[in-house]
Amino acid sequence: MLSLDVTIDTKSGFCFGVEFAIEMAEDILLEDGKLYCLGDIVHNDREVTRLEKMGLEIIDHDQLKEMKNVKVLIRAHGEPPSTYDLAIKNNITLIDASCPVVLKLQNRIKKSHDKEEKIYIYGKHGHPEVKGLMGQTGKDAVVFQDIEELDLDSLPKSLTLYTQTTKSKEKFYDIVTKLTKTGIEINVNDTLCRQVSNRDTQLQDFSTNFDKIIFVSGTKSSNGNALFNVCKKNNNNSYFVSSSEEVKKDWFGRKEKVGVCGATSTPMWLMEEVKEKILEF
Repeated sequence: MLSLDVTIDTKSGFCFGVEFAIEMAEDILLEDGKLYCLGDIVHNDREVTRLEKMGLEIIDHDQLKEMKNVKVLIRAHGEPPSTYDLAIKNNITLIDASCPVVLKLQNRIKKSHDKEEKIYIYGKHGHPEVKGLMGQTGKDAVVFQDIEELDLDSLPKSLTLYTQTTKSKEKFYDIVTKLTKTGIEINVNDTLCRQVSNRDTQLQDFSTNFDKIIFVSGTKSSNGNALFNVCKKNNNNSYFVSSSEEVKKDWFGRKEKVGVCGATSTPMWLMEEVKEKILEF
């Protein structure tokens, strides 16, 4: 036995928006035994599988077009106006679990679009939240996930900048600094979710207190990848796993202190499962 001391980060795990969506899904599944969800309810395969066993069925937008007279959950990422229009047309009951932070951002972007501002969104291409944001502009906005994608010389003299709610606070303000230096007039909107962005600082502190860090997240989670990089930057002995089966005994030395943490899309039960696995070594 390696006699490892394992601690789970109590501040890791579901953010409010994801927790709200999952609780809403569970309530309906317990009552009806069946519910459709537009896209993965959370970017964690293990949690999706758990809910599928309760009766959740993940569908995509093409499948939604063919449906009528059913209940469909909108996850925390939010949806563009076209989804709501389709629901009315096909008599689909939408269970709207869009995160309040995302809905507020959608509303702000819609107002900017109505004022004919030049809108730029720092976000991940193809991310469901970003698709919802673009829908507020009739797709008349520029999305970029790295400043290198922008031709700084051809940018408008003034622009309005927003950010996907789960992006890195450090990178967002680095982009603001670089754009400001070009002389462009920028209307900066810090639309980061503080519950998410504050985890950067929390994980910086947490990751330095252990010999090894095991970061638990689904591979699809952009938030997970960003937060893992925070851990890796502050503790080089950090390992990314999606399940307890991926944890390797040879990562650890005798009597080491091990920290287990995760993304905003990582369920606490999965981190506890990983902890139990490590304690077996």
